[in-house]
Amino acid sequence: MDHIAELAGKDPLSRRYFMEMSAKLSLGVGLSVPFLPRNLKAQDGAKAKNLIYIYLSGGMTHLDTFDPKKNSGVMGDTELLDTNVDDIKVGMHMKELAKQADKLAVINSMFSTQGAHEQGQYIMRTGYEKRATIVHPTIGPWAATLLGESGKVLPDSVVVGQSTSNAGFMEPRLSPLPIADPAGGVPNTEPIVEGERFDRRMEMASKLGKQFTEKFKYMGPESYVEYYNQANKLLKSDELSAFDISGESNAADYGSGRLGQGCLLARRLVENGVRVVEVISGGWDMHVDFSTGTANKIPELDKAVATLLKDLEERGLLETTMVAIGTEFGRTPDINMNAGRDHYPAAYSCVLAGGGVKGGTKYGETDGSGKKVRSNPVKPEDFLATIGYGMGMDLEQTVYSPTQRPFTFADKGKPVTKLFG
Repeated sequence: MDHIAELAGKDPLSRRYFMEMSAKLSLGVGLSVPFLPRNLKAQDGAKAKNLIYIYLSGGMTHLDTFDPKKNSGVMGDTELLDTNVDDIKVGMHMKELAKQADKLAVINSMFSTQGAHEQGQYIMRTGYEKRATIVHPTIGPWAATLLGESGKVLPDSVVVGQSTSNAGFMEPRLSPLPIADPAGGVPNTEPIVEGERFDRRMEMASKLGKQFTEKFKYMGPESYVEYYNQANKLLKSDELSAFDISGESNAADYGSGRLGQGCLLARRLVENGVRVVEVISGGWDMHVDFSTGTANKIPELDKAVATLLKDLEERGLLETTMVAIGTEFGRTPDINMNAGRDHYPAAYSCVLAGGGVKGGTKYGETDGSGKKVRSNPVKPEDFLATIGYGMGMDLEQTVYSPTQRPFTFADKGKPVTKLFG
């Protein structure tokens, strides 16, 4: 380390490097490189001010949902169902969404190179392949960075259905607020110590963070302190009630499961100004007896999303709120020996609605068995870029990680602009 110290007094870049190495070696932290100046200019025609991203973890079967086929050899027990749009068909368990297909843009030409759950989910939520050397941000932190932070008491982004979250390589204060149970509200809202004692602890943490920041010009501790300060403000404010869905009169319309209640909470949060809400739903990995699995899971999805779209429309929020349905891959057209469907990244379906999306649209297609993408292929990066485009993000703006590596939202994915009208 002597040679680093020697350089420290010679020029600003060397001093910066010295502080970075000191922080890494002594505290196990890295020095954040400031983001480039934000370009707040929105994409032409961007209408989505908010996003609800419903993520179906495990791999939703495309054949039994949004890409059914006439080929009985691949359909098993699932039958085709007509919708209110002539060329859009859905599986027989999607009776409610069939009535609202005119609101949907169905992408039936998704494909990925990631056939494992963790890797597939990672790229569908971050736009980047999973690497051991870095953690990439999900959509919420990207939106706050590229579009500007709201400055409100409520967080800019929330993730429903998981108990932890992070901002990837971005500042910790941009981390989405995790809500594991949508019916449980914000966890740990009761302080474990009395009010004055808690305030003293927060004041002490703030002072320590400020001292370190002033000494080393490193913003990491301050960002963590700011994250906790924001949480503290939320806990003490009336806006905490935005997370309480117990008084919603139409709660039953969404369904009693966590997916339905998560969609209800998402609508309530968007209504109160939260920009990005992810709703995570598990249980879509159907290697065994997919007929029973689809009969249980798909009606839950159908009811939740159909009610969400109707609810947003009635409240005048659908035009400015994009609703996305994503998953890591599809399921095999071939039914396995356990009457299930296995992982299938070569072809799957995703859906967009609201927020300026052209409803009643079917984009891309697979062959007659749902095995191969036949036209207009869309990668995970393209799907996220399409979301970013609809929200007005600058897809070419570069953001630097603490190690000075350049990144763009969705890894230079190409947005499907034809989906917007």
